[in-house]
Amino acid sequence: MSETPIEGAGIWSRAARGSAWTAMSFVAAQGFRLISNLILTRLLFPEAFGIMALVTVMLVGLTLFSDMGTGPAIMQSKRGDDPEFLNTAWTIQILRGGVLWLMACAVAYPAALFYDQPLIAMLLPVAAMSLLFAGFEPTRVDTANRHLLLGRLTVLDLISTLLGIVVMLVLAYVFRSVWALAVGGVITAAIRLALLSSFLPGASNRLRWEGPAVHELLHFGFWIFLSSVCGFLVSQGDRAILGKFLTIEGLGIYNIGAFLAMFPIMLGSTVTARILIPIYREHGVDTDVAALARLRRLRYYLTGGLLACLAFLALAGPFIVQTLYDDRYLAAGGVMVAICAVQMIVVVFLTYDQAALARGDSRGFFLVSAAKASLMAVGFLVGAVNMGLFGAMVGQALAMLLYMPVIARLAARHKVWDARHDVLFLVLALCLGALAVWVNWADVALLIPGSGGGFHGGRIE
Repeated sequence: MSETPIEGAGIWSRAARGSAWTAMSFVAAQGFRLISNLILTRLLFPEAFGIMALVTVMLVGLTLFSDMGTGPAIMQSKRGDDPEFLNTAWTIQILRGGVLWLMACAVAYPAALFYDQPLIAMLLPVAAMSLLFAGFEPTRVDTANRHLLLGRLTVLDLISTLLGIVVMLVLAYVFRSVWALAVGGVITAAIRLALLSSFLPGASNRLRWEGPAVHELLHFGFWIFLSSVCGFLVSQGDRAILGKFLTIEGLGIYNIGAFLAMFPIMLGSTVTARILIPIYREHGVDTDVAALARLRRLRYYLTGGLLACLAFLALAGPFIVQTLYDDRYLAAGGVMVAICAVQMIVVVFLTYDQAALARGDSRGFFLVSAAKASLMAVGFLVGAVNMGLFGAMVGQALAMLLYMPVIARLAARHKVWDARHDVLFLVLALCLGALAVWVNWADVALLIPGSGGGFHGGRIE
């Protein structure tokens, strides 16, 4: 009896199962978060989401500015199953978590002064305790990702997410304060650590400091660290910039719209990060014609699916916001449309940079990350200063078009570039994005300064 793709033990079978598990987990987790978000908007005020958005920006910034890439290193290294290597990576991870918490305490007060939000000085050290718990997570997580054995890991992730959300909602109901979001995040991290340590199969970690392992991890991680700095600008640069220019209420409204709009790109990034490195590592797609054909089909399915999802959210964004949220958040509909239009361009080039990581080319990964971050940050800032949030979105769209030859060159060097795919989906992305903006222009226009859309304050207005 022949083996079906979903039942097999080969890399493509595990990739199919891993993709399914990852997508299911992500959709379910985001569904839980959406429901909790809807409840929280009834219990808390927009200002709470604005303040927590700034705290999250700083937590993500600290995390990415210190990322040594232990996860990708374990996934691509020849020693990725060696206990000495894994235990050394775990030790580095613990030290990093402690340093991150101390750094959060150190920057809390200056950040509160910079954003003129005194509560940040108290919130940030508490919220940063989640980084301590994350540092102790076992490397069995990375081993499961390395071998695409994601079933149990997915279930544990979902359970921890659901339990954390329940705790956060209870705290919000009792205290009606932004503290519910900060403390809830810490409790979620503690629950996740307990579940992973107790129920994920494999040997337990212990403290270890092996010289060759340290050298390999730090050598690979140096470029990952620089890439993560760039990743911060890509993923959190908008909030970091807007936190200075918008009112805290306007930032809260923007954060709601961004939460809804970023779902597809976050799903795509999660799937590609977990699936493509093992595929590139175990299959020579640059020499195996059949493997390359499968990879191309996978890329078409992924890009097409994400583009369809983004197009739906862009076209229906204002209706979704009007249906789910009260009148305080209506301007978030225009945010959804604009962000989705930009992300349609982003998904076209989503799968290429993982080829560099799989081949150990962390330097090449950094170079394309730096180009993307620089272009998007400059485009966002210049556009925002001259034409508000609408200009910021236009600036980011232009930045992604300029980024296209950079990522194409990296993909060509690693023999995974598909020009037909890029041209086809780029044209489709531009047409769908323009259509969504045209259909919802009344809502998108609220992002322009002076429109009365709630995005006021500072120099943007």
